[in-house]
Amino acid sequence: MNENWKIETRAVQCGYTPGNGDPRVLPLYQSTTFKYDDAQSVADLFDLKRDGFFYTRLANPTVDAFEKRMAALEGGVAAVAVSAGQTATMLSMLNLASAGDHILAVSSLYGGTVSLLTNTFHKMGIEVSFVRPHDDSATVAAAIRPNTKAIFAEALANPALVVLDIERFAGIAHAAGIPLIVDNTFPTPCLCRPFEFGADIVTHSTSKYADGHAQCVGGIIIEKGGFNWKNGKFPDLCEPDPAYHGLVYTDNFAACPYSVKLRAQFIRDMGVPMAPFNAFLTNLGLETLPLRMERHSRNALAMAEFLEAHPKVSWVNYPGLASSPEHEMARKYLPDGASGVLCFGVKGGKAAGERVMNSLRLAAIVVHVADVRTCVLHPASMTHRQLTDAELEAAGVSPDMIRLSVGIENIDDLKADFDQALANA
Repeated sequence: MNENWKIETRAVQCGYTPGNGDPRVLPLYQSTTFKYDDAQSVADLFDLKRDGFFYTRLANPTVDAFEKRMAALEGGVAAVAVSAGQTATMLSMLNLASAGDHILAVSSLYGGTVSLLTNTFHKMGIEVSFVRPHDDSATVAAAIRPNTKAIFAEALANPALVVLDIERFAGIAHAAGIPLIVDNTFPTPCLCRPFEFGADIVTHSTSKYADGHAQCVGGIIIEKGGFNWKNGKFPDLCEPDPAYHGLVYTDNFAACPYSVKLRAQFIRDMGVPMAPFNAFLTNLGLETLPLRMERHSRNALAMAEFLEAHPKVSWVNYPGLASSPEHEMARKYLPDGASGVLCFGVKGGKAAGERVMNSLRLAAIVVHVADVRTCVLHPASMTHRQLTDAELEAAGVSPDMIRLSVGIENIDDLKADFDQALANA
């Protein structure tokens, strides 16, 4: 890869380089196993002494190419693709924390993530506490404990659309000797580059914009490289692993110890790799990602301005709006567009909002977000329904909130659809 390539070129060219006579397009390696001529070669693969493929649960050529492309787009040194975005969220932290440890999270998170952290992690013996995204630095720093292993946050919160001050949170994390993990699903690397502002690990639900067509579920975890894992807080990365005959990740894989440990332990033992076919489809989606994100962002801003001026709409939340309290932060972290998701409320509250959603003809009510087709849902009763009232408030989810994922359709058609639907509010 040419280090000077822009993101549009990386989206098309990185990850797979065909040789003379090879297929021009990345092939789908739909195989669980790979043949070798001698036993020692396979033994060396099992012992992590050489790179290669022997069983798709651990690595596969199609998945590997997708991982390399995503790492190139984010500017990381390595990536591990997994079965779902929720898997990526979970493993990004489990790779660092175990029973008796603590995670600090920013409260404005996707409802499924809040449930994972407050319920499932609790059962695992991992304590999680929350700070609000706009808490001052002293408050955030005071919430870090001696056993805290990471800070977790979303670059652009789902669905509150709070823009994380990545640089500030990274500084707080690094002062405490811990990494900042950032979910970059909504902005994608086309709009936000967390590593450039100090983040150490980036995750994605690749089921969203990366795929872009609502075809396949997946997730990915990307390592920036360069974090000091030898600071005494992460013994599992720095001490011999008995499962690999005493191998030490930070010694044997200095460039990307976090990623190697993640694959060697969790992908191996939990069996949650991305399927080759899903990697193949998502890799195709990445080729048009910069084009789509430009259109998503442009359409979303136009819809936000349209709704903000509509007499039936009580409020609109979109960081790209000049009226948004997140606008200045968006100018710093999302200079090329504020992505394709916005939220709004209808005068008359939840009941009126339901009538509007039920009246839409072009936009669909689906439990999904961030693909080429426009869709809506009601977070409080759908994606975030497992949260308590206090948790909903902390996540920025109001009872009347409608989340609108703006697709790449003609903007005039979208406006017309919402105009006729709002007439029924």
